[in-house]
Amino acid sequence: MFPTTTTILGTGSYLPRTCLTSDEIDTRMGWPTGQSLSRFGLHARHVASDDETSSFMAVRAAERALEMAGCRADELDLIIGACGVMEQPIPSTAVLVQDRLGLASSGIPAFDVNATCLSFLQALDLAGMWLEANRARRVLIFSADIASVGLDWSRPEGAAIFGDGAGAVVLGRGEGSIMAHGFETYAEGRDACVLAAGGTRVNPARGAQPGDETFRMDGGLAFRVASRRLPRFLAKLVSGAGIGVDQIDCIVPHQASAQALSHVTRGLRLKAEKVVNIFARTGNQVAASIPSALDHAVRSQQLRRGQTALLMGTSAGISLGGTVLRF
Repeated sequence: MFPTTTTILGTGSYLPRTCLTSDEIDTRMGWPTGQSLSRFGLHARHVASDDETSSFMAVRAAERALEMAGCRADELDLIIGACGVMEQPIPSTAVLVQDRLGLASSGIPAFDVNATCLSFLQALDLAGMWLEANRARRVLIFSADIASVGLDWSRPEGAAIFGDGAGAVVLGRGEGSIMAHGFETYAEGRDACVLAAGGTRVNPARGAQPGDETFRMDGGLAFRVASRRLPRFLAKLVSGAGIGVDQIDCIVPHQASAQALSHVTRGLRLKAEKVVNIFARTGNQVAASIPSALDHAVRSQQLRRGQTALLMGTSAGISLGGTVLRF
């Protein structure tokens, strides 16, 4: 179905009010000042307060995207939630966002899509299908994640890199396009990134154990599964878009870690000035990472109208995902 006329009309993002610096992490862990920064390449990350729920943050980001798009909330035809972790199991976070947008009686379809850190890209692909089928004219996608509630600080190599936040886009049909989209999953890496509790298998009624409610990550396993397949995956994706890597104006990667961003830039021989890197001041925002980085690129004019962007990353599963678009 590519290329499509699906166009990003507006972008938005939101960072929680509370900022946690690397020096504060050092104090918390009893480390010398500067150790967290040198170890993780992260100056600061934001932490949501009790009133800054996932749906609250999503609406703040959505309002900015709607404003840029010149679109009112009641002009939306579809709302897709694309969070790595939902605000609650039932109903979906998209339903809560619909309510917060003042659309509780609108009947506008609202539902969630989950592919952990790549949820936004999968929602983008799905929204494009609705638009191309003329089932919708304006679509809101949001990603909002509060990683801070599920961190195990006895494992700082995982806990220290995550931050909270939200990103959103409004889509329509226009002069931009989705040129190619790809997604692959390799369940051999299913144990690399796990949050066991919260579903039907591990919960208080079925003997959940201490630690089940926190996120655990085997970074080495995730890297091994993803890194050996990512170059081929991206080469196929870009080729499918009918362009060369040198024709991509802006690369918007999932902000997984400083090391991951450096590896992607070097390993794929990308020009560093084309790569959007906000990790040092936001950390890994899970699914909100890509749309937040996209909003930064647009508002800083690192990505301009008519230019081509590659949105890409990896997620728990292990999955690889990417979208080539003309902004």
